[in-house]
Amino acid sequence: MTGNKFNEFVEIVKRLRKECPWDREQTNDSIKAATIEEAYEVVEAIEKKNYEELKNELGDLLLHVVFHTIIASERKDFVIDDVIDSIKAKLIRRHPHVFGEIKVSGSDQVIKNWETIKLSEGRNSVLDGVPEMLPGLQRAHRLQEKAAKVGFDWEKKEEVWKKVIEEIEEMHRSEGTGDYYKLEDEIGDVFFAMVNYARFLGVNPENALRRTNSKFIRRFGYVEKKIKEQGKNLADSNLQEMDKYWEESKKMD
Repeated sequence: MTGNKFNEFVEIVKRLRKECPWDREQTNDSIKAATIEEAYEVVEAIEKKNYEELKNELGDLLLHVVFHTIIASERKDFVIDDVIDSIKAKLIRRHPHVFGEIKVSGSDQVIKNWETIKLSEGRNSVLDGVPEMLPGLQRAHRLQEKAAKVGFDWEKKEEVWKKVIEEIEEMHRSEGTGDYYKLEDEIGDVFFAMVNYARFLGVNPENALRRTNSKFIRRFGYVEKKIKEQGKNLADSNLQEMDKYWEESKKMD
């Protein structure tokens, strides 16, 4: 039944591609930003634990997978069966402990084997395959994870924290140089070191920052609401008043 439903869905998307003027105009390039947006909407639904919405957003993401494939098939590049065959082969190849004779002691060994297998597939570097389009914090985290999987890592979290402090001090020293690009480099180093420390604590920095962004929006919204209740807007207020409501908002978390 699932196979029939999937085939019906592919045929619907093909018809849209033929008969809808907007769909006909699209290219892989024109919808790439929307594909990223759909992926983030999936993540948002997961974080909100809204599983009805997750169902809908996964459908939207599936639409993009099929739509991209149909566009590619028109250029004779590949078809949906090729996409499925590719991921099937990859999963089997990268899980020899499931589909082969390899024995593993746990997930750490699975991850290490995964990176070794990817290198054997023709990649030039362990760091290959981390998309440049990823948000900076997330990309830093993935780069560090990949390097760590082959043994390029700190031994103790205390060493990582020492590096964080060292980078902060270097950033402060660069403030007085008047060299904007030097300061930018040093701030980047601070972020990179903090991402590393978060990794050692088992915290995904991208998730952590998204939570903080949401918290800031919620608290600042409370400040705006309280000031509006007094018949004023933010321009009529002052920092002391806004800070009072900010502190109140923190008690509501």
